[in-house]
Amino acid sequence: MSAQTNLIYLVAAVLFIFGLKMLSSPRTARRGNMLAMLGMLIAIVITLLDRQIISWPYIMVGIIIGSAVGYIAAQRVALTEMPQMVAVFNGLGGGASMLVAFAEVGPRVLRLETNPELYLVVTIVLSVLIGTVTLTGSMVAYAKLQGLLTGAPIVYRGQHVVNVILIVVCAVLGIMMAFNPSMWLLLVLVFIIAAVLGVSLVIRIGGADMPVVIALLNSYSGLAAAATGFVISNNVLIISGALVGASGLILTKIMCVAMNRSLANVLFGAVGTAGGTGVVSEEEKKSVTRYTPMDAALMLENAYSVIIIPGYGLAVAQAQHVLQEGAKLLMDKGIKVRYAIHPVAGRMPGHMNVLLAEANVPYDLLLDMTEINEDFKDTDIVLVIGANDVINPAARYKKGSPLYGMPILNADQARTVIICKRSLSPGFSGEDNELFYDDKTMMVFGDAKKTVTDITNILKSA
Repeated sequence: MSAQTNLIYLVAAVLFIFGLKMLSSPRTARRGNMLAMLGMLIAIVITLLDRQIISWPYIMVGIIIGSAVGYIAAQRVALTEMPQMVAVFNGLGGGASMLVAFAEVGPRVLRLETNPELYLVVTIVLSVLIGTVTLTGSMVAYAKLQGLLTGAPIVYRGQHVVNVILIVVCAVLGIMMAFNPSMWLLLVLVFIIAAVLGVSLVIRIGGADMPVVIALLNSYSGLAAAATGFVISNNVLIISGALVGASGLILTKIMCVAMNRSLANVLFGAVGTAGGTGVVSEEEKKSVTRYTPMDAALMLENAYSVIIIPGYGLAVAQAQHVLQEGAKLLMDKGIKVRYAIHPVAGRMPGHMNVLLAEANVPYDLLLDMTEINEDFKDTDIVLVIGANDVINPAARYKKGSPLYGMPILNADQARTVIICKRSLSPGFSGEDNELFYDDKTMMVFGDAKKTVTDITNILKSA
């Protein structure tokens, strides 16, 4: 590899780092994404030119097909399905690393033209192991997010033991191959076992923990890419993979802190349920005071300050545009309106920020939990759209609850709480929310988009 190539790789790496830094804020995220994409384009072009690729027709076919798939996905995938797409992308990244490692086995090991160094064999095994776990684990995450599998943890007797055995077997096979690289069939066994391991690890994780799982799988895909970079001696792949791996782990840690749970508890605790979306039963109707969109609109237009708490229900109903339309109507009346964003609201990190950005909500109205939590006690109305666990007071005191210790938004401290929800069913944690039954809570049942549309129309006519 020439000095010029390494210099250009360094430029690409710098763009990756600056892009990653800018992704930490909604204001600069788009520019950061563009910088990172530019860095990747530079890295791809110089790699193709430097390595003097012989099979250019295959490369061009791959570029055309990949570009077409990416364009179609960008046009058709709704923001409500963004978590699923991120899960698929994580899986494809891991799968690509795995395939590259397998492709390198031929000239390096099978032909035995050279005696492969120990680090090379180790990184090949790690690429296949981590890449395959990422691939199958991400597909399970996709299936859970898409509703193809239940969002509740899927557990079976001895699951932890089975997972440990699978990991140990993969380690033993890797050691055997390190001593005798010609035993390439061992790598096939690693692939098969890793595929089963990826499924077994993720199926026991509940839907509420999917933001953590997506961040962790993203980290896995980066680690697999970094290992593959060592396999093919590509510096920019090592750097970019390490950046993705490290940032994914940091994000995973942040998400765990936001839920006051350890990563081990998320991975092995089997916490949560499938989540409720049922209709209101007659028994439920009697247990709370029900209000209409008209009641909610009258309260909102007479308030001085309003905090809106979005949740996954907002994304499912695709009500973000009409919600912002209603919020603007309130602001035009001189009412102070802000959005409170919980770190684990939605089904992936930053889900609510992305969703509201699509609706052109000004960035200065989006405040995270630490910025706005002290303001709830001085707020007239909290409007909750499709959120549940992130406002559940049980997290503060109920030690037996899966939510215990998780920092929540202090919605219950506001003077009035309006909750738009389909039913009284609990969130993914399975913990009933006592705030639903509070005297100052107004429960407005129904589809979030229809409810918010009705409220907005009433505000327009006022």
